[in-house]
Amino acid sequence: MARSYLNRKPWIWTVAALGLLAALTGLQAGWQAPSQTGKPLTVERIYGQPSLSGSLTSGVQWRPDGKVLTYLERRGQGAEAEMELWALEMESGRRSVLVSAETLRNLLPRPATPEAQRTGLGRQTPQRYFWSPTGDGILFAAPRALYWYDLNSKTAKQLISSDSTLGDPKVSPDGRWVSFVREHDLWLVETATGQPPRRLTQGGREELRNGELDWVYPEELGIRTAYWWSPDASRIAFLQMDQRPVTRYPLVDLLSYTGETEWMRYPKAGEANPIVRVGVVSLAGGEPRWMDLGRETDIYIPRVHWLPDGKRLAIQRLNRDQTRLELLIAEADSGRSRVLLTEEDPHWINVHDDLYFFADGERFLWSSERSGYRHLYLYRIDGTLMQQLTRGEWEVSGLSGVDEARGLVYFVATEKSPLERHLYRVGLNGNEFVRVTGAEGTHGIQLAPTAEYFLDTYSNAMTPPRQDLYRTDGTRLHVLNENRVEELAEYRLQPAEFLTLRAAEGTVLYAMMIKPAGFDANRKYPVLMHLYGGPHGQVVRKAWGGANFLWHQMMAQKGFLIFILDNRGMAGRGHVFETPIHRRMGEVELADQLVGVEYLKSLPYVDAGRIGIWGWSYGGYMTLYAMFNAPDVFRAGFAGAPVTDWRQYDTIYTERYMKRPQDNPEGYRRSSPVNQAGQLKGKLLIAHGTADDNVHYANTVQLQEQLIRHGRYAEILVYPGRGHGISDPRARIHLFRRVTQFFEENL
Repeated sequence: MARSYLNRKPWIWTVAALGLLAALTGLQAGWQAPSQTGKPLTVERIYGQPSLSGSLTSGVQWRPDGKVLTYLERRGQGAEAEMELWALEMESGRRSVLVSAETLRNLLPRPATPEAQRTGLGRQTPQRYFWSPTGDGILFAAPRALYWYDLNSKTAKQLISSDSTLGDPKVSPDGRWVSFVREHDLWLVETATGQPPRRLTQGGREELRNGELDWVYPEELGIRTAYWWSPDASRIAFLQMDQRPVTRYPLVDLLSYTGETEWMRYPKAGEANPIVRVGVVSLAGGEPRWMDLGRETDIYIPRVHWLPDGKRLAIQRLNRDQTRLELLIAEADSGRSRVLLTEEDPHWINVHDDLYFFADGERFLWSSERSGYRHLYLYRIDGTLMQQLTRGEWEVSGLSGVDEARGLVYFVATEKSPLERHLYRVGLNGNEFVRVTGAEGTHGIQLAPTAEYFLDTYSNAMTPPRQDLYRTDGTRLHVLNENRVEELAEYRLQPAEFLTLRAAEGTVLYAMMIKPAGFDANRKYPVLMHLYGGPHGQVVRKAWGGANFLWHQMMAQKGFLIFILDNRGMAGRGHVFETPIHRRMGEVELADQLVGVEYLKSLPYVDAGRIGIWGWSYGGYMTLYAMFNAPDVFRAGFAGAPVTDWRQYDTIYTERYMKRPQDNPEGYRRSSPVNQAGQLKGKLLIAHGTADDNVHYANTVQLQEQLIRHGRYAEILVYPGRGHGISDPRARIHLFRRVTQFFEENL
């Protein structure tokens, strides 16, 4: 599930408004317009250009030898701007143009923001260039054309031009081939000969996809590709996704005169999933060899890897309940498989990308949440545990890379604080545990293939992200992009204050507060609570919060106290912190948010009668759940793209936490706001895009029907043709003008 105005003039009170003023006296007592100590933020500026978050360098990749970083640099301004591909040498610091703007003009089309604002694979920005693993060539990808740039001759040529989309291009490990998906099959084209491309798999179509993902797998399992080259470049393993059992869901273009409809495959909770199997096809031709995945077909295949010998595959098999994950080893020639290890959990298992096979073929790394926190484990290839590498009441966020020569493992973790992310290393013996990054905040790491260097994308709560290059001993080498946004100083942003509370049973909860501009503890302030509340999300972090953070700053300038709390069920605190929501979404999350409300009520400067709440996606769902189940607490709420009935959401996400509707009918009834609409008392604003392919617009329509039946009212903003994020600037400005006005009017 994805996570993510009108300029108000000063009040001019007339004689006719005195009655309203008198009625509001009890709520407004002691409030005065805050003195502005900085330039006022506006919705138009927050969601306009240039971004107040600045911009990061794009297209950043390591050359295969790990000694040079390449990146795209903009030359010129505005509509005339062009891109160049630059190279930065790690040791010398020398920067040079690798591919000129003149050459790139025809090879690299301008990136386009998808109008439909899609989720699934659509939320991922397509990679624009690909290094050959041999380091002597670069593949440039356009939606319907592929180009090869030879670094030795400094010449470019077109490999293919097509009338249909060319998806998921890759360069083979030997640099000889480029593979891609077209017309739901895998294709190949040679980089040297210029021979016409050839089809590697046969029979692909919309409902039977070879090497091509559907919507739900990338959205809910985080998988980015459906095919993998063998290390010796002789064959390709791929997923075949049989979509025929999956419900076809219509997305109607309500702006068209004829009601043009796009159909998507969307498996709703309790319904049929795609049937997925793993095949291996040889470049020499012939029928695919299908791997033995067992007799049960109602399963998930979230990850596939080749072992270094190129003869075996590691396939992860997850049961539909998502309580048992098995790592299979399959023989590519015969298809025979065996279970190498098994993870089981009574609640659910979160899949991961922390699998690494050592070059010797004798050992592998694996991560597990078996202790309640994700940690790294070293195994023999026969499945025998050799060593637990990390341990403690903190979690490994992700494996960054391995330095086999030195016997070191690099990873990002929350060991210092769940509000931060840092790079660490540990020896294969479980010793030599070191935190590499130092600055307080959040570090996003891109480790070089040789593990000698890393790119650090760093931010904290008050500072937009920047990009720096380091050695893995922690020595900073170069600034790639300082990303200084000088304009931010003009607004004199209010500090983000972090605090801890305790849930009813004693669990520590982290919260963040932004006090109103010109704060005076003797005044009474309205409160605007923001939440996400759901799995995989974490809002209270020492990281730059982008437009949401700036909008909260604007509301603080207008006299609101901003309060954000991360409840149980959310990310960053280990599996043990997630599982209380099992089979009962909404209940535990709201209980923790109400702990935050009680804390707010204890503050002498908070007006407990003027508390509002808002969120998007799962946060939109939680806003509705809070407004309906604590109707006397929240005076106003805004829900963006909310789930209103969990039976309407997809299989993988919903069943992971709630199980199937047929197995937990009472849990679905109690967790779905559509069944509680009659309890609404406060003012409610909802926004939804009609082309939302993630949380369908039908969620809001069905809630509206229940509001009608119970004689309750909500203001609903409909965004034609917009997707889950309603992310285009014009719509975003339109929406948050109204959201700002809504909370000013009602709080």
